[in-house]
This record gives sequence, structure tokens and C-alpha cells, in this order.
Amino acid sequence: MIRFRKGRLHDIPAMQLLVARQVEEGVILSRSDDEVATNIRSYTLAEDDGEIIGYGALHIHSPRLAEIRSLIVAEEYRGRSVGRGIVKAALEEAKELGVQEVLVLTYLPEFFEKLGFVEIAKESIPEHKIWADCIKCIHFPNCHEVSLIYAVPPEE
Repeated sequence: MIRFRKGRLHDIPAMQLLVARQVEEGVILSRSDDEVATNIRSYTLAEDDGEIIGYGALHIHSPRLAEIRSLIVAEEYRGRSVGRGIVKAALEEAKELGVQEVLVLTYLPEFFEKLGFVEIAKESIPEHKIWADCIKCIHFPNCHEVSLIYAVPPEE
């Protein structure tokens, strides 16, 4: 039974192990244990029978803008709505916090488009986002990620 929960500090080794291959391939940015620990409250984890099978983080950039980053699902669980569940949990959290838009940079735009994200020009992304994260990437400045945005509906 797959369940979703917030990350805890003791999850960090398993999280790093899960993402190691995608970090090595340059698909996901490397995050140190300390960086993950500092942001542990932003992570939503998916687990199956106590094993972490995926996760993603909702990183707040400003009162208006957040970003879903570090989204990963174990290969054997892909296509089983695990990623969808993580993204939906992040979007619900964004709504509860009062965030107006959620950004994502991805090599899989179709996945996010199915969840209501729309493509935007990279030039419209706040400059601090580009320099704070993108400069760490092995593909910078020749990046082929697609930027998409989700307009969070206001609380009723």
C-alpha cells in the first residue's frame, strides 16, 4: 500500500540512495545531506511497506512563487501514479500556504501538463532561481529543461 508523508531527518540516507543515479546522469541536481536536512520539511515522500519509493520538494521562493523540485520515483514504481501523488500533495500544500504559482523545470513536460501545468519561457523565471540552482547543474548553460507553471486556485 503506497502512502505519502512528510520527510524526516532519518530518511536522508535512503533519499540520497534513491536519487543517486539521476544525479550522476545530471537529470536531478545534487543536494548535500545538509541541504536536504535544512529543507526536510519541504519534502513529501512516497513509501511502500516502509520503503521510500519516491519524493519531491515544494521549495518556496516568495509569497507568490514556489517550485516543485527533486521529484524522483523508483523505476519499478513509475507509471503507478506515485509521481502524480507527490505532485498533488505539493500542490495542495502550496494552496494551503497561499502560494499563487508553482514552477517546475523538467525534462518530462508531458507529465506535468497532464496535471495542469503550462509551459512558460525560461526568461520569465526569476533570476535568483536561475543563478541559485541552475548554475550548479552539469548542463548549465546549455540546458534543455522545459519550464512550466501551475496557477494555484485560491482557497474557497
